[in-house]
Amino acid sequence: MPALSALLACPLAGMLVVLLVPRTNVRLIRTAALLATGLALLVSLEVLNGFDPSGGMQFVERAAWIPQLNIQYALGVDGISLPLVLLTGLLGFLACIASWSITERHKEYFALYLLLELGMLGTFVALDLFLFYIFWEVVLVPMYFLIGIWGGGRREYSAFKFFVYTLTGSLFMLLAILALYLRTGTFDLLVLAEQGRELSRPLQQWLFLAFFLAFAVKVPVFPFHTWLPDAHVDAPTPISVLLAGVLLKMGGYGFLRISYPLLPAGVEWFGLAMAVLGMINVVYGALVAMAQTDFKRLVAYSSVSHMGFVLLGFSSLTLEGLHGAMFQMVAHGLITGGMFLLVGVLYDRAHTRDLGAFGGLGARVPVFAGFLIFFGLASLGLPGLAGFVGEFFALVGTFGVWAWPTTVSVLGVVIAAAYILTALQQVLLGPLNARWHTLTDMTGRELVSLAPLLALVLLLGLYPLALMNLQEPTLQQIITHVTGR
Repeated sequence: MPALSALLACPLAGMLVVLLVPRTNVRLIRTAALLATGLALLVSLEVLNGFDPSGGMQFVERAAWIPQLNIQYALGVDGISLPLVLLTGLLGFLACIASWSITERHKEYFALYLLLELGMLGTFVALDLFLFYIFWEVVLVPMYFLIGIWGGGRREYSAFKFFVYTLTGSLFMLLAILALYLRTGTFDLLVLAEQGRELSRPLQQWLFLAFFLAFAVKVPVFPFHTWLPDAHVDAPTPISVLLAGVLLKMGGYGFLRISYPLLPAGVEWFGLAMAVLGMINVVYGALVAMAQTDFKRLVAYSSVSHMGFVLLGFSSLTLEGLHGAMFQMVAHGLITGGMFLLVGVLYDRAHTRDLGAFGGLGARVPVFAGFLIFFGLASLGLPGLAGFVGEFFALVGTFGVWAWPTTVSVLGVVIAAAYILTALQQVLLGPLNARWHTLTDMTGRELVSLAPLLALVLLLGLYPLALMNLQEPTLQQIITHVTGR
């Protein structure tokens, strides 16, 4: 079986096995899901092993699907999709390990979990616009139920809000896809990239806006962000990891895979607006995060801020800026995934996320404290860790193009240091609250789910070329296509 079809077959086969296993056999259900996600990770690593960064689109598969409408089953990876495929494979596996904390309706949970992974992987490898839309929408259904059934707090409200926001954005994307098809007669993304320049400038601008609304909801871009904190806070911990680590990246990926190659006139027209929205995301998200007393909501709003650097990098149309945006997407997935896992570890023991309820845990649970300090410092952009590289390149690449939004955005870095260090102080330092004298440190399973993320955050911080060499030829090709430079 071709590599990318095998990649998609792993979660699909795992889901079918889970559905066939009796619901009382919880151990077998968990094992099947873990094997399926583990195999998907191994296949993604095998794709990386055979990938040539200078070779353009690779591992391409094509088969007629609906020939009457010229729709194909078309898959492929390049320098912007492969890092996100690897990120999805890794977080899908680690969040599956973390899903051992799920205590009810295991069969339905893991079946929906694997369907979610199938949709996320499919979105990153689809080369047909119709197929891309199918995978994009597939993600919506399992996420709705995973939050609405296994979440906490106002889970039904949060799930419904997520569904409505995302579906509304998707409708604009569907209209844009139909308009493109009626003008060009194809859904093939590679063909559309060549024909996009032939569309009139006003049409490109309108289509860019339609796609922007769909992708802006996923990123999320202010003011379409309000679903995110609610969904994060009420989702179970493993689903928060995938929501922050992968789903937000689907919006950023959509810009680079669809909007930029297909609609170059729309990209240049919207550049300043993109930079300003990125600036608002960075500063607003950081300020609101600083005001939070719920640890999980703080991390959720930090995601809004960090994804603002992605928008800044996109707006620059420079190699440094796009490097920063792509690097930030991967780094944010690793760091914020780790932060949500750590918040979940704390909540499983204390049954509260109120920062004011803690204090002095650094001496009581030293292993947890060490991980929390590491990921906290990575989140605030400490040099030597992955978070710094993405933010630095995004700011450097954008400053020469849009100076004032970039200058204002630097405030977000300062505010991030304030709210992260304050949170670490509230949780780890000071006298130990008497309620937590019996608190236990991290288990082996929790360590296994976090150690790979720590290693990668450190590796990419010290040797960013490991990722940059992978994505640079594709990013340069996008810049040349849009600007002619």
